[in-house]
Amino acid sequence: MPAITRTPTTEMEVTSIRLERQLKDNLKKLAGNQGYQALIRDILWNYVQQKSGDYRPSFSRSDIRASLEAIAEREERCVLTGKIIPPHEPMLLGLTTTGEMVPLSLDSMAA
Repeated sequence: MPAITRTPTTEMEVTSIRLERQLKDNLKKLAGNQGYQALIRDILWNYVQQKSGDYRPSFSRSDIRASLEAIAEREERCVLTGKIIPPHEPMLLGLTTTGEMVPLSLDSMAA
């Protein structure tokens, strides 16, 4: 996840969100010592950056174990180059060393 500038909690606005108990419990487990509220903020910032075009890929070619040809069903962004992949265009799906499937532009894996 990209580095986020930390704002002191005293400068944050209090907001309320309803979560299923199981979701909250799972977030607490995943967050560990970080705390689930900080994890939720990181997730939300990551989402905003990806959707706003401010996303900076944190993957390198060495993170990709394998790739498969695919067709984009919706707009995607290549995790290596940041290039937009329009809907219905050819693309690659990359399998990362951590088991994630990530969108890749066709030229992103060229030698």
